[in-house]
Amino acid sequence: MTVRRHFQEPPRSRPDLVIGREDLFTSAREQLGRGGSVLLHGPAGIGKSTVLRALAADYGASARTVLRCSATESESHLPFLALADLFGLVLDEVSGQLPAAQRTALESALTGRGESTLQRDGLALRLAVLSALRALAAKGPVLVVADDFQWLDAASAELLGFAARRLGDTPVQMLCAVRTEGQEYDRHLRASPPDTLAVRLGPLTRTQVSALLDHRGYTPLSRSTIRDIHRTSGGNPLFALELGRALAESPTRPRPGEPLPVPTSLRALVLSRLEMLSDEARRTLLVASAGARPTLALLHAAGREHAEAETAQAAALGLLATEAEGPAVRFAHPLISAALYAEAPAQERRAVHAALSTAASDPIERARHLALATTGTDPEVAARLAEAGALARDRGAPSVAASLGLLAARHTPADSTPGPDERRLQAAEDAITAGEADLARDIARDVLTRATVPAERVRAWMVVIEAAGQALGEVDAVFPQVLADAGDDPGLLALVHYQLAWRGLVVEGDFAEARQEAEHAARLAAEGEDRRTELMALSFQASTETLMGHPGAPATVKRALREPQDPYVACHHNGAGSARFRWLIMSDQLPEARATITALLREVRRRGMVESEVHFLRFLADTELRTGHCGRALDLARESLRLARDAGIGEGASAMLASLAEASAGDVDRALALAREAADHAEVDGDQMYLSRALAALGYAQLVAGDPAATVRSLRRVRELEHGLGINDPARGRWHGDLAEALVRIGEPGEAQDVIDTTRAHALRLGRESVLAVLDRAEALVRAARGEHEGALVRLASVRDRLGRLGYGLEEARAAFALARLRAQAAAPPRTGGTPLPGPASYDEAARLFRRCRALPWLRQVDAAVAAGSTPVEPASVAPPVALDALEGLASMERQVASLVMEGATNREIAARLFISVKTVEATLTRVYRKLGIRSRVDIVRLAAGRRTT
Repeated sequence: MTVRRHFQEPPRSRPDLVIGREDLFTSAREQLGRGGSVLLHGPAGIGKSTVLRALAADYGASARTVLRCSATESESHLPFLALADLFGLVLDEVSGQLPAAQRTALESALTGRGESTLQRDGLALRLAVLSALRALAAKGPVLVVADDFQWLDAASAELLGFAARRLGDTPVQMLCAVRTEGQEYDRHLRASPPDTLAVRLGPLTRTQVSALLDHRGYTPLSRSTIRDIHRTSGGNPLFALELGRALAESPTRPRPGEPLPVPTSLRALVLSRLEMLSDEARRTLLVASAGARPTLALLHAAGREHAEAETAQAAALGLLATEAEGPAVRFAHPLISAALYAEAPAQERRAVHAALSTAASDPIERARHLALATTGTDPEVAARLAEAGALARDRGAPSVAASLGLLAARHTPADSTPGPDERRLQAAEDAITAGEADLARDIARDVLTRATVPAERVRAWMVVIEAAGQALGEVDAVFPQVLADAGDDPGLLALVHYQLAWRGLVVEGDFAEARQEAEHAARLAAEGEDRRTELMALSFQASTETLMGHPGAPATVKRALREPQDPYVACHHNGAGSARFRWLIMSDQLPEARATITALLREVRRRGMVESEVHFLRFLADTELRTGHCGRALDLARESLRLARDAGIGEGASAMLASLAEASAGDVDRALALAREAADHAEVDGDQMYLSRALAALGYAQLVAGDPAATVRSLRRVRELEHGLGINDPARGRWHGDLAEALVRIGEPGEAQDVIDTTRAHALRLGRESVLAVLDRAEALVRAARGEHEGALVRLASVRDRLGRLGYGLEEARAAFALARLRAQAAAPPRTGGTPLPGPASYDEAARLFRRCRALPWLRQVDAAVAAGSTPVEPASVAPPVALDALEGLASMERQVASLVMEGATNREIAARLFISVKTVEATLTRVYRKLGIRSRVDIVRLAAGRRTT
């Protein structure tokens, strides 16, 4: 089929393309823009046709002629069919320009008149296709679009390949999509031009699957359900959409342990090969599909005597993946396992679980299989499931514990102690720990429909409030109900007042009220002998007092850390360890803060506490940013943001910190976008506390972007918000120096001095040395603006040294940069007839310090200052940051390891910082050496110094 200049593809496919395919689309489009060809490849359902249609729509308008074909398996035996699709409508246009023999052969092949074959008319046909393409290209660019290239009939594929290899500079491009498994696409490249770019489409991430389902309107699906869809689909967009559709159309959702409903279309797609299996082999595969980690040993223990032969038969049919090492039995795709299990009758599935309940070696797996083999209530089964849930919780698998808890509730008789609802509430609390807030909320709401016991009702309300996260305004109406349910029980009231403390902070924006509620909650909890709630309330009180600059903060931190401790509270992101970290980092005790947060992060990862992990990754990124390890901070901030988006918790806070890291070490435009995203989250949630943090991040990004007027607007609003909140500690947001600097830049030194004086009073009272140093840096700029250059230079030199001693690497570099700029201005010929100030005027030190920090945006500012011609500099300081550019080509882990080597860390220190083994560090360094073309750690250090390696 041929489409002329006005070629347009229906727009319906384009929104799906941008979900998870942005980079692929960009690289393919750039290849087409350069005049090259593109071969999209990947497994069935991965989205090749969607991307191909969108690329054709996007790029096809620039071609005079678009030739299209789309083959099918059922038609692949028909010779010249694809050729007829491509040239059928342009035969009249080109036939007159072909030699007679070529014209006859081509017309015979396309029309079916005569019996043209490759054996008889091979050369004439080959030359005819080549001549036809050249004739069309002589009138304008030609784009050949071929979908499902693997089903092209052999004759058409051979003819296209012959022409493609001989087109040379002729303006003919090919855009093809082919189904492949693994990386096996080489043979299809033989039918493409030599300059073809092969682009493999891989599986989508869980976040991308969620976005795709949301785009298609499957919005009611919970995050835990989306997790199951992603796991079952293997990230395949077609499979994910079909599973999402089946769930949306199903009147009931699957219960824990039950498979997702696999629609008939997908069952037929993946199970057609099962008909070739023997009945016994199929039963063996069913046992494997029911097992969490099936092995040959497990299959034998479950009664499958001939497991080796039967799994080998399945592997030969492509149902199982052959493992190079290890005993695991792995399905070629997760959907095969899900469809096989869903296809089996319920009675057969229960028999399989009964066999596995004794065969499995892990007690958690045995309990799960026992539950799925049992119908109705059974107190013994329920007790075993509850024990397995506790074991999963101890192992750091709260999501598994939640699933087991719901199974336990299903098998618990109504008159048992503990009852089914008590077990459901434990499952809800485990779901909160696992970051599955929507599942937790649904369980709690269900319990509230029938619970009458005050303790159960209050406990369920706590889950509902916790599940709201920062959006506490959405559950504001809950508090009168839960207060009524709590009655006069001090233990229950303590839980309520602890949440009221959070409401005072997040919804009302009143630190004083929040502190009072937390203090009241701690007293009530002590009276009710609830040590966990008492510690959580004390930790909240300590954090609030720290941010307020309250004189009692150190004493409250000590009370929160006093024994006896609760292990859960000790590592919770709102617990005592977190309160201590906040105190340390705001008191300029950076090494202790890093050690504290690193230990906390390790512990919450061990426990599977997803929300705490999100926050602690952010805290560690903040610590690294302050110490000047900006590249490491950027990696951590991005990881926190990915995890937050995946879990749907802490997104605004993680976006805020990611913005600060991007502005310091990454992409300033992305920093601006992330800060605005964080501000939007806070606005929607009604969270004034994080709104001020997001606007402070926005102001910093605007300053780095060179827009001081916008910086002033953002940070003035931060000043108003924090004044209203009662935040007096300038170490909390550390935006005051940026506001003063931006005010100087827009010609408002008087207001800048007022900001400095007001902030300095609080910083002096609280002993915030780094804040005082930054304020002195800003004051030096005020002095310079007033013509006091000598005093400003002395002040900046002092500030630079103080910040270096305190360990604030990035702030030290900024002070060195300000000093260099001021010296450059002072060394320039004066306009008023005065004398230039003496002293060295070079940006070398600032460049060195920014390079050490991997502060790319700031390095660009140094380059811009040098390019402005203010001063002559050494070549090393104006050259592109060789080390940083080289590191950008490394994988994330390789970049982190190389950055830490640049900072002088040993392999053991790197292993501790990155939570990996020393052996992994050594292997990663070997890859780094190879990619950078160097031989040793010494060469990495030379790169860090900007020197050429030998």
